[in-house]
Amino acid sequence: MQLTRLLVPTFLQTLKSLSAWLDKAAALEKEQGADADALMTLRLAPDMFPLAAQVRFACFQALEPVYRLRGEALPQSLLGIRTEGAKSNEAPGTFADAQARIAEASAFLSALTPDALDACSASPIALDLPNGIVFDLTGEQYARDWCLPQLYFHAVTAYAILRHHGVALGKADYVSHMFPYIRPGTMPQG
Repeated sequence: MQLTRLLVPTFLQTLKSLSAWLDKAAALEKEQGADADALMTLRLAPDMFPLAAQVRFACFQALEPVYRLRGEALPQSLLGIRTEGAKSNEAPGTFADAQARIAEASAFLSALTPDALDACSASPIALDLPNGIVFDLTGEQYARDWCLPQLYFHAVTAYAILRHHGVALGKADYVSHMFPYIRPGTMPQG
């Protein structure tokens, strides 16, 4: 399996969508005369992380595999993103911070070579979580069973937070990456 061809485009399109949702939320707040930065503290349930954390965790989840699949230790800068996410209740940051984090992650992913993550698809990966749990996986299992679901979880949670708080998001916003594949003449009118 070519993990780079699977993960990098998927991560990039998800981060691009996340950025667009934030833009839509900021525009709505501006239209209503409200401060978009206040949205960074919103959550779906009292025991969930806020929007700020979901963005940071999505960026972390998009970058973590680059190191793990190359057998490299996670750099402190990346671990710092995870820590920022965990501390988002105290320091949510701004919309500009969130957009900058997404842009940094996207630029990093875009600079990878076409086979940057492919060599370790069968190699063992010990995924050690901050709570002490360790998962033993192959690179392919890690990509399929951890990387993709984790990124989607945080992206969908950000989507749900924004949607729940009045941002007009729909399925087209979630799958906007599919528009280039529409067969000519098949787009419903109106």
